Amino acid sequence: MKQIQIINGPNLNLLGTREPTVYGNQTFEEYLVGLKAEFGDIQIDYFQSNVEGALIDKLQEVGFNYHGIILNAGAYTHTSIAIADAIRSITTPVIEVHISNVFKREAFRHHSYLSEACKGCIVGFGMDSYRLAVNAILHFQ
Repeated sequence: MKQIQIINGPNLNLLGTREPTVYGNQTFEEYLVGLKAEFGDIQIDYFQSNVEGALIDKLQEVGFNYHGIILNAGAYTHTSIAIADAIRSITTPVIEVHISNVFKREAFRHHSYLSEACKGCIVGFGMDSYRLAVNAILHFQ
């Protein structure tokens, strides 16, 4: 069975209540139920942390034996060379995901330290960005 790890970074534990005009009203856990049902033949694991080191630890833990990683690093996208280095250090392909279109937001969100290290990026399709990322992982495997 193929294994995909979803890793969400800071403040994404507040989906459903955090800025609903930007991120919607659905929690990630609610969304994940439907995603797992749609891809029932794939093991989809989920991890969220507000701590940069914990995200790096999870990347290193699964980054050599999973088929793909979907990473929404939140604000660390724009600040973390350490996470970019962790992505470069593993063999599992990583898809960078953002729920909102970061290019329609504040200028500091237009730069990602992670994009260069990732297989690809999906931005601006709401929670559906995760489904698109699963399809991308399955397509290039």
